[in-house]
This record gives sequence, C-alpha cells and structure tokens, in this order.
Amino acid sequence: MTTETTMDMSRHLSARELLRYTLPSIAMMVFTSIYGVVDGLFVSNYAGKTALAAITLIMPFIMILGTLGFMMGSGGSELISHTRGRGDGELANRYFSMIVYVTLGAGTALALIGALAMRPVAQMLGASGQLLEMCVLYGRILMVSLPAYMLQYAFQTFASTAGRPRLGLYVTLTAGLTNMSLDLLFVGVLGWGVAGAAWATVTSELIGGFVPLAWFARPNPSLLRLGRPARDPAALARACVNGSSEMMAVVAISVVSIIYNLQLLKFIGQDGVAAYGVVMYLSMIFTAIFEGFCMGAAPLMSYQHGAANDAEKRSLMRTSLAILGVAGAAMLLASQLLAHPLALIFAGYDHDLMALTETALRIFSVSFLPMGVSMYGSSLFTALGNGLVSAALAAGRTLGLEVASVLLLPRLVGPMGIWAAIIVAEAMAALAVGALINWLGPRYGLRDRRTISEEQTKAPAPGHPAAMAAPLPKR
Repeated sequence: MTTETTMDMSRHLSARELLRYTLPSIAMMVFTSIYGVVDGLFVSNYAGKTALAAITLIMPFIMILGTLGFMMGSGGSELISHTRGRGDGELANRYFSMIVYVTLGAGTALALIGALAMRPVAQMLGASGQLLEMCVLYGRILMVSLPAYMLQYAFQTFASTAGRPRLGLYVTLTAGLTNMSLDLLFVGVLGWGVAGAAWATVTSELIGGFVPLAWFARPNPSLLRLGRPARDPAALARACVNGSSEMMAVVAISVVSIIYNLQLLKFIGQDGVAAYGVVMYLSMIFTAIFEGFCMGAAPLMSYQHGAANDAEKRSLMRTSLAILGVAGAAMLLASQLLAHPLALIFAGYDHDLMALTETALRIFSVSFLPMGVSMYGSSLFTALGNGLVSAALAAGRTLGLEVASVLLLPRLVGPMGIWAAIIVAEAMAALAVGALINWLGPRYGLRDRRTISEEQTKAPAPGHPAAMAAPLPKR
C-alpha cells in the first residue's frame, strides 16, 4: 500500500488517463458488489428462498442507517479537495480528521438505535413468522459492524481524495476475500444460514472500516492523515449539506426497494421478493461501475473547481459522459447475454423462480443505457459544491420518478410493469441532468461563456423571421 505514486490532480487527463485514475475506485466498488452477491448466492442455494427474501426485505433499513457514511464521504471529499485546491493542505487534514471522528461516533449511536428498532421495522415491512425471525436475526447481527460499514464507504471516497485510489481497492479486496471465504465456511459448510451470512459480512466490514482508519492514523505517504480535528461546525454543516445528495440517493433507493417489495408481495408473492433480491444483487455489479467511476472522478472535478480551471472542468465532464455512455451500452449487451446463466446459478433449484428472475433481469437491464448519465449528474453537482441540486436530482430520480412508476405501471401493464419502472425513471432523470447542465453550466464553467455569447449574437439566416425583424446595423 505504500508503493503507489500520489497523483498530481492539477494536470490535464486524457480519456485513457481518466479511466486509469478511476479504475481502482471502479474495481473497488465492483468487488464490494461481488462479495455482496456471494452472500446472496450462498443464502439462496444453501438456506433457501425464504432466507433470501428475509435479507432482501430488511436490507433497505440497514442501508438507510448506513447512509451517513455516504454523506460524510462525498460531502467531506468535496470540502477537503476544494480546500486543497486553494492551497491549504493543513486545514484539509483537519477537516478530514473532523469528518472521520464524527462518522465513527454517529455510527455507534445509530447501531444501538437500529438493534432496538429491528423487529418493529421488519413487521412494518410485511415480515411475519419465520420470515420475521430471519429478518431480525440478520439485521441485529449486522448492527455490530455498522460504524465500520459507514467508515468503509467514507474511506473509499477519501482514498481518491488522498491521491491514493489503490488504497481503497486493496482494503476492499482483503475485506471481500474474507467475506467470501467465511460465506463458504459459515453458510456452505457449517450451515448457519442467515446468521452465517451476517457474521461473514460483519467480519469483512470491520476490516474495511478499521484497517484504513489505522493506516490514516499513522504517518503515511498520502495527502491526508488523521490528527487534530477542526472545530468548525459551519464546515461540517457544509459537508453534510453537500453530501446529502449521496445520502438521499441511498435513502431513496432503500425506500424504493421497500415499495418494490410491498408491490411484489401484493402482485406476485414471496417469489417476487426473492427474484427482486437476485436482480438487485446482480445489478449491483453493473451499477458499481458507474458508482466507482463517479467516486473516482469527483475529487478531480472538486480540485479543478477549487483551482477555478474551467477548461479542465469542461474536459472532465465531456470525457466522463462519453465513457459512461459507452459503458451503459456494454452493460446492456452483457446483461442480455448473461440473464439466463445468472438466473440458473441463483435459482436453478426452482424452475418458476428462475424463469421469473431471468425475465426481470432482461427488462431491468435496459435502464443501464441512461443510468450512467443520471448518476453522474448528482456526483457532478456535489463535486461543484451544489448539494441542493445534487440532492434534488437524487431524490427526483428515485423517490419521485421511480416510486411513481412502480406504483402506476403494474396497474397499467400488469406485474411485469414493476420491473420496467426503473427504465422510465432513469431515462427521465438523464434528460433532467442534460437540462440542468445546459441551464447551470455557465455558472460553473461547464459551458464556454464565449461560445454561448457567440450563439446568442449570431445573425439569423436570411429569410428567418428574426432576421426580417432585426434592426439595421448602425454605421
């Protein structure tokens, strides 16, 4: 972890260099998703579809509790990178320390609240009988590592901010391999079911959160080190407000997942919830590519924003959108080709569940085409310090568009409309991102003001009504 060269964020990056810089973050997020998938794979095949449905039902609540880590990571990264861009490295380190300590303390408090609330929340989500007991067991065990889980996601962002993106990848690889090995032992060999999957996850999260905590606390070759924290409530509030978009995105996804589960229980039954669990596990791998790219690219945009380098901001945005567009098309193609074998691996023991899962995957995967743009929009405005626009995009994309779609489409086209809801939401969100960049672009230097001025003053074509009405030029 000490041989990686710290990158100079001030220089221009080509598409290849931008991909190279963001690749560790992409790999980190993909691998995090893969070891989440392994949880689902072992639970589905060794503990059965009721256990898989239990994890699918309770996971949104656990994700909501952990969202503060996303908020602190993304909002703190913008604050730290912007401060460094202004040339104040010492203050950036103090902000970094403040955010890490606040995250750790808040995570401990939320873990206690979550453990107490687990049973009533599971009942509210529709669980009963054996399904309820499995939800409570799995959720309470995961509260052991909730503070580490929140730190893990914060440090994944801070690794790029510190100019050491591979650090997060190394830690994630170690945590992921631990999770997968313990899944095999606890669930596959010892037959501990959902409890085994939970303890495997707890162990991996403790590694993912506390190993980088110890690394940053020691002298290290990165741009950041834990030490005396800043006592700046205004800066902390700025980080929270700016990072609220990422927190809102996770909260919104979790709320949407709850609504999906309720709709699936109503229209399809427990098999629908189990199929949705498989779709979510598998889609996490694909969407992790978008998430990792946005996570890795955001500190670069924040740095250039702090340095007031508009030309480089425009270059970063255009290159990023091109990369995400190509990635979305590739993901759609891969999903269509792999839908059947993936459904077979997860649900081959139940023919009806396998068929339902394959259909859901094929429909859901169409959303990958616009998804990269809609996700990048929120990340972009966070990096530029506009947390309100970013939060509005995140909330509108899921809580607004996707909730409306998942509630209305089943009534219009039947149960299969549930799987298509995300396509409508992502397409409309991508259009909204384009409109916001066009509208707010000049304010942040994302559009060349000179070009806009030339477009506005360009003479209309002969015969155009505007040309006929235009006054003669003065001599």
